[in-house]
Amino acid sequence: MLVDTTMAELSDLTFRTAFIVYIVALIMAFIYYGRVNSVIEARREALAEQKVLVGAGGPEVVEKQTPESTEFDAKVANARKWAGMTQALVWVGVALHLVAFVTRGLAAKRFPLGNLYEYILFMTAVIMVVAAVVVQRKGWYTVWPWLLFPMVIAMFLNSTVFHMQAAPVVPALQSYWLPVHVSSVSIGASVGLVSGVFALLYLLRMWQPRGEEHGVLGAIARPLPDAKTLDQIAYKTAVVTLPLFGIGIVFGAIWAEVAWGRFWGWDAKETVSMITWILYAAYLHARATAGWKSNAAAWINVFAMAMTIFNMTYVNTVIAGLHSYAGLN
Repeated sequence: MLVDTTMAELSDLTFRTAFIVYIVALIMAFIYYGRVNSVIEARREALAEQKVLVGAGGPEVVEKQTPESTEFDAKVANARKWAGMTQALVWVGVALHLVAFVTRGLAAKRFPLGNLYEYILFMTAVIMVVAAVVVQRKGWYTVWPWLLFPMVIAMFLNSTVFHMQAAPVVPALQSYWLPVHVSSVSIGASVGLVSGVFALLYLLRMWQPRGEEHGVLGAIARPLPDAKTLDQIAYKTAVVTLPLFGIGIVFGAIWAEVAWGRFWGWDAKETVSMITWILYAAYLHARATAGWKSNAAAWINVFAMAMTIFNMTYVNTVIAGLHSYAGLN
């Protein structure tokens, strides 16, 4: 089967362009993060001053317009502009990201999930779509630095270390089960990674409660949403991850029976995937069980995210097995 080199080059170009767009968006997100930090500091100073004014001359003193309040409004408006530009750039990056995935499939004339490069290409695209939708709907633009920074690193590694030229897949992957099994597993894992990031941010916020931040970490945590909000989004995304990832494992077992004559063989990829699914189940169980500390449950989610990354990188590239299709080992 011949490869369409034009489409392959277009895929690589759009992927690298999306990478550059995300870097610019990350820079803007950092600027926005800093502006929000200064707005929060100004607001807290204003509230402290109001308490002094109320004690000195009554509420009517506070209601008077001051240059400081006008300056505060200008800071808020300026910060919102950076948030809007960041979100707009993210959507441009997402569009290019999706084009890179589609053109990769057109180049190889198959569903583009045949090696580790294509797997990470798909996962990063799904993560960015999920993140962009969640952030825009909730208005949590301050989480963009935390989401974009690991995304930029993953895309850099994918375009350098893990990059593979478009080519036909090995005979074992030439099956209609490929898009069914791999897409469900990768979508579930992608949403799970988003959940893990929010679980990490929740732990940071619990360590640095709103209004009680201190030190360098306090300054870093100050613009984040409150702990309850971060915990809720980590929980809701994990609720999506568990069935999707589980269905993907089941589809994989059915495909294994068709291809290898057995449903389960304790291959490294199978084993680590099952452990990851159990960890997400344990997180949701702990999160819903009275008596469990929410911090402990969040750590289970973080550990599940670490297992997903371990499975995607080390298991795919170092450990030999029936799932060694990364194209690197």
